[in-house]
Amino acid sequence: MTDLFKLPEALIAPIDDGATAHLVGMQLPTLTLIATDNSRINLAELTGSVVIYVYPMTGQPGIPLPNGWDQIPGARGCTPQSCAFRDHYNELQALNVNVFGLSSQTTEYQLEARGRLHLPFQLLSDHAMQLKDKLALPTFNIAGLTLYKRLTMVIENRQITKVFYPVFPPDQNAEHVMTWLKAHQSAIK
Repeated sequence: MTDLFKLPEALIAPIDDGATAHLVGMQLPTLTLIATDNSRINLAELTGSVVIYVYPMTGQPGIPLPNGWDQIPGARGCTPQSCAFRDHYNELQALNVNVFGLSSQTTEYQLEARGRLHLPFQLLSDHAMQLKDKLALPTFNIAGLTLYKRLTMVIENRQITKVFYPVFPPDQNAEHVMTWLKAHQSAIK
């Protein structure tokens, strides 16, 4: 059985293919996504400092991951990444930073993960993959699914100011984001 909380030792690191180089400076589009509390979040209306970490898909206990999942650079690690943002949530709140996770999974699927992982923030469903078109976010295909590649955006008043991509290892992404935010806090105020 796969332990979703631990990363395999021989996990393949993704390389920077330049697929997010265009994002810094872009404005979030007018796009309403459903959150795990059933609220509707219009990205164009987000204010202040926001971190959105985009991930391929969280696994569910007892349900096998797609064949070859661990061999896709950057695919594995959604649960450890989410837990790391959970563990740093109070620090992010102290910096007045709002946090969202985002994937192409349905709200119902995400709701299970949010409850099981005790996430204090909302997960956003982009089941129709609208951000793929509006922001040209990178994706990959496996087992008949198109999924987002893992990336994290720091946003200030709708404008993307920093992109972490590729994200590796995913369980350290929240810490890397915190380090960057603390170093740039005066610039983002």
